[in-house]
Amino acid sequence: MYVKMILPALTEATSPLFRPIKYSLFPPLGLATLAGYLDDDVEVVIHDEHVEPLRLDDTPDLVVIQAYVTSARRSYEIADHYRALGSYVVIGGLHPTSLPHEAALHADTIFTGPGEDTWPLFLQDLRAGHPRPRYDSSVRTLEGLPPIRRDLIKRHLYLVPNSIVVSRGCPHSCDFCYKEAFFEGGRSFYTQTVDEALAEIDRLPGRHLYFLDDHLFGNVRFARQLFDAMTGMGRLWQAAGTVQSVLRPGLLESAVAAGLRSLFVGFESISSANLRGHRKHQNLGRDYAAAIRRLHDLGVMVNASFVFGMDDDDESVFERTVEWAVDHGVETATFHILTPYPSTGLYQRMESQRRLLHRDWDRYDTRHAVFQPAQMSPERLEEGYWWSYREFYRWKNIARAAMAKPDRTGQLRHLAYATGWKKFERAWDTLIRAKQVAHALPVLEGVLSGLGRVQAPSTAHEVPNPDRTTPAPISPTQRARYQRQPRTVPPHG
Repeated sequence: MYVKMILPALTEATSPLFRPIKYSLFPPLGLATLAGYLDDDVEVVIHDEHVEPLRLDDTPDLVVIQAYVTSARRSYEIADHYRALGSYVVIGGLHPTSLPHEAALHADTIFTGPGEDTWPLFLQDLRAGHPRPRYDSSVRTLEGLPPIRRDLIKRHLYLVPNSIVVSRGCPHSCDFCYKEAFFEGGRSFYTQTVDEALAEIDRLPGRHLYFLDDHLFGNVRFARQLFDAMTGMGRLWQAAGTVQSVLRPGLLESAVAAGLRSLFVGFESISSANLRGHRKHQNLGRDYAAAIRRLHDLGVMVNASFVFGMDDDDESVFERTVEWAVDHGVETATFHILTPYPSTGLYQRMESQRRLLHRDWDRYDTRHAVFQPAQMSPERLEEGYWWSYREFYRWKNIARAAMAKPDRTGQLRHLAYATGWKKFERAWDTLIRAKQVAHALPVLEGVLSGLGRVQAPSTAHEVPNPDRTTPAPISPTQRARYQRQPRTVPPHG
């Protein structure tokens, strides 16, 4: 059997004019995870349309498509094409979970929710000749997963090939988040065992890791045990966490000792009314400035996330937010326009209030206003969004934010990270088109480890070559922990 797994691209990611680096950061880990369940005699390929053109001149036996809201149209085009050729087509992911009846018009089988329980059942049914038209996830566990098929990932096409996920979902319930729909019918937050997470880390070559978990710190006991076990591995890593987790005594220190050097933090809004209105309770009453100081004092750079267009936002929100971020020395900021994803609480509220402007899923990308804001026009919301990016990343503001650091090395590190991310986009575009983006990884590692006040890991644990095919050394204690239970980890690289 020939299986083709596809991650369809957003329009922007395949533009002949300009390709942002954010679409060449991480490989399609979800598809590689599903591939681990396939039998050894199955021919399987993974195709990420963000990083290479998709050929449609083959006839796979099974086509697997992962669809997000902003890639829904493209996903359906690909699905319709292969169904017309006679391939069996299945679609899963965030969008099919939110709108299963829409997705079912373009697929032989759809999946809702995470696939750890439903995908093996589908493969069993497919072999028996009677696959169902729909599989709904209800059993939520990450224990005993087969090794991820990283051998199917074209590492050289990504800046951060060592992405990893050790948990699913988030313990919080913000009303604009997709997870409420995606994890309906079962647990909405759960983790691997620490030993299995360490085994997956052990398989990854090089030094740098990026945890793609929605909230790596969400289970404090799991996080502490993971960080303690990672200490001494010589890894450098980035992740996402909340203000609440940053302010928790001792937890951040454990993460830094294990190699944390950059954290994505969802501040979302500097308005308490907005936080309450969208059930962002974990941020209410938290001292944002204290969280940033803690991160910076420990040598961790901040990628701050902000959302514009909430009901308490007037036209002054853009300038106030940018000024706040610059004044507090935030290294990088990610701005979003509030977007009511289908099946979220926000979507239902906007629909009931008749504030949705359309259902053109291509524009539900956090860059377009798809609803009527409370205190400004949709056009002004979009203008303010783009103004915020331009203003935050002006040279003068990058320099001003860098000067908030107390020492020269911290200032240089800030300048290198912020300018590398936003001031050399044309250079990134050239590297992406030349398929050489992976060569920038040592530069990223250097900025994360070599320019800040946090010392690089001991040379006994360093892995200087990012393309090496063996993992960083680990301690005898960690090795003993792995050996308590059998491990079946093939050398996929």
